[in-house]
Amino acid sequence: MNTRFLLSSLLYACLIHSTAQALPPELEQTRFSGPDITPSPACLCAHPKGDVFVGVDMLGSLGKGAGKGKIIRLRDTNNDGNADENIVFAHIDNPRGLIAVGDKLYVLHTVIPADTGVMTGMHLSVLTDANGDGKADGEPKRLIKNVSTLLHNQKRGADHTTNSIRMGIDGWIYIAVGDFGMVDAEDVEGKKITILGGGILRVRPNGKEMEVYTHGLRNIYDVAIDPFMNIFTRGNTNDGGGWNVRFIHQIQSGEYGYPVLFKNFTDEIIPALVDVGGGSGTGAMFFQEPGWPKKYNNVPMMCDWGRSQLIIHRIKPDGPSFTQTPENFIKCSQISDVDVDGSGRLYLSAWAGAGYKGNPKKGYVERVVPKDWKYKPFPDLAKLSSDGLINSLKSPSSTARLHVQQEILRRNESAMGSKILAMINSPSTSLESRVAAIFTYAQLLGKDASKGLVDASKDSVIQEFCLRAMADRKPFAKGLATQLFTEALRSKNARVQVAAAVALGRIGNPNAATALLRIAVPPPAMKPSTQKGHQGGPHATPHSAVVVPHVAVQSLIKLNAVDACLKELDSVSQDGALWALRWMHDPKAIDGLIAKLNSTSDGKFQIKILTALARLYTREKAYDGSWWWGTRPDTRGPYYVPAKWDSSSKIEAAYRAAYEKATPAGKQVLADLATKHRMDLQGIGKANLANNKPNKKKGEVGRTSIEDVMLALEKLKGNKKRGRKVLSGMACVACHNVKPGDTIKGPDLLSMKLTKEQIAEAILKPAATISESWVTVTMKNGTTHLGTLVSNGDKQVVVHNIAGIATKVKTSDVKDLKKQSSTLMGPHLADDLSLQQFVDVIEYLHKKK
Repeated sequence: MNTRFLLSSLLYACLIHSTAQALPPELEQTRFSGPDITPSPACLCAHPKGDVFVGVDMLGSLGKGAGKGKIIRLRDTNNDGNADENIVFAHIDNPRGLIAVGDKLYVLHTVIPADTGVMTGMHLSVLTDANGDGKADGEPKRLIKNVSTLLHNQKRGADHTTNSIRMGIDGWIYIAVGDFGMVDAEDVEGKKITILGGGILRVRPNGKEMEVYTHGLRNIYDVAIDPFMNIFTRGNTNDGGGWNVRFIHQIQSGEYGYPVLFKNFTDEIIPALVDVGGGSGTGAMFFQEPGWPKKYNNVPMMCDWGRSQLIIHRIKPDGPSFTQTPENFIKCSQISDVDVDGSGRLYLSAWAGAGYKGNPKKGYVERVVPKDWKYKPFPDLAKLSSDGLINSLKSPSSTARLHVQQEILRRNESAMGSKILAMINSPSTSLESRVAAIFTYAQLLGKDASKGLVDASKDSVIQEFCLRAMADRKPFAKGLATQLFTEALRSKNARVQVAAAVALGRIGNPNAATALLRIAVPPPAMKPSTQKGHQGGPHATPHSAVVVPHVAVQSLIKLNAVDACLKELDSVSQDGALWALRWMHDPKAIDGLIAKLNSTSDGKFQIKILTALARLYTREKAYDGSWWWGTRPDTRGPYYVPAKWDSSSKIEAAYRAAYEKATPAGKQVLADLATKHRMDLQGIGKANLANNKPNKKKGEVGRTSIEDVMLALEKLKGNKKRGRKVLSGMACVACHNVKPGDTIKGPDLLSMKLTKEQIAEAILKPAATISESWVTVTMKNGTTHLGTLVSNGDKQVVVHNIAGIATKVKTSDVKDLKKQSSTLMGPHLADDLSLQQFVDVIEYLHKKK
């Protein structure tokens, strides 16, 4: 351990924590419920009327067994910020996402039969409370079955599973899919989807029309959706593999590149807006509520469990995307989720040291409101007249608009359509409300909405939203005339171009391919960001110029526009055509590329074609869910498990022929291409060897995710004697007593009443588990003493500082004594150990408690 590095890390941590703001001064915070009611809260949601539903998951991320999950409904009847009513709404395993709409509660959960204790699946379901007694009326109704790969959930736990859900103003339920992916997820219509890796899935509230929204993410936990259907995520780090916590603008059909494209094929992805380093993104929402200070409104609010912070990202439009600046907002111990009700009350759930398998004594929910907040009850939407309901779409609250829309759709009165259309065409109405009206109109009238939306799209202010709404549902998009959309591709507004390009891929008419190729022009290569605090390379640098060509290419792939792309190889659309063809494993594409290779004498063009052929030589092996790539997967790309296919031999013959004709310099270029694409051609390029580092024991802890270290505690047997020896050589001894008789400095390691898992977490993530004895003593004269509380008697309080020096003060002179909210301990103290050594250390400390 580098002592200088350790000391500088401790000083930095001290500075950061001492200046962190727990709560902005304009706000006030109350404990809504404690661990006696809502322990281990994995998720929550707020009904617009103020009921709060909390998903209690006593399995955490790595636990096993049945009967350890439930949903608690909380109610604050006197609006004082404390839940005075609670009831078990439903017993359900692994509640991981909740949405309350009307008398329905959508829930993402697992099923673990009591007789086996082994998970049988993860599903999206809906529960109903028609009589309003606070309890679900019956068993959950399945909307999507098998929404996460079963084997990995069974063997490992839920740490990389499918997590939270949120509804957009377009009426879709958006689902955050972790990189366990899914195999044969099935909606109520029998449609099945398999995904290798993470992304966003979406489905209608009735369980129909399931589809992939974006792909190529690591381990997102939730999505934030703004009133204009911009979607944002804040993911998780891959433990040192080049993909840290990323704030990403999720653009429909986008490919974000994890793990196989983001490093070596960066030009084919949409980059993140920023890579902010370490942490663990969890719950998310977009906040737009009246009555709150302006500076905390109209922002994505993203929970970071690892940093114990609710974070605001200040977004700024940048063509079809955004740039951003992150800002700490509210400190909350291992925050897991966030939501707001229709009266503007913000709710935060805190895991608060509940560990990796849940803890019945840890976790709570907090309520936050502005200091001048006054309670205003959310209206009973069912009692509003049709006109009153439609007029409520003009609310400045995004929560209100969503639930008003859902009530309109529940009534299903097509006669409302004309008045909603009038709101769409009203320039004096706020853009948020016009957009809400557009998507309400489209859902209410279905196919019959197209004429009204076509006419409304002539208004440039709302054009992109009309185009999107018309093609948002594939059953209604099929058969739409493409002229309106192909003309929109020529718009000077890049957001309109994106909406049109995505729509054309959904409409499915291949005749639109030529128009798409005109905008599928790759931009110049990216340069690394100079943004302050930026951690990543070009794959985490905002690059709005790539968005339009990227979505155009994705639509060309959906159209399987082989003929159009081959035809444009001699035009200005050449590069875009080749980009799309690289994704089309179609024999016709291979024949066309080889024919063009043999007919051209342009050397640069030949290299472009051979690059496409190298990419097409293999394809991703069909995923069956029998394996997972772990927390630090191979990032070479372009496929994780390359597999040959019917045209591989034809590609190899053409590639070898070109190689034989090439000059020595040309041979080197082709060899490098073959290596990059892992073609594994004998005599051309390097063999396809795994890029994993040698399996050395030293430094295993530093190379291993914390979840895998926790699993090692179960698999490996610890040795107390070896552990004592290892501990004596660690930097821990500088600040802690590790054997009887040592002077107490930092918290006493020998008297800790912690489980093995909690001790391990305290070492690996010190800020997650702060000892009750690590305190701040504030005197009546204003002075403070920081350190370990050694004794707290009627007459005297004794605190030892980090050097072990005692401070003794009279109890009568003490104004306040409280546990510190931060730690001086750095997070890398055990990085150099093998897993066995670490397990031995934990065994020693656990036996000494």
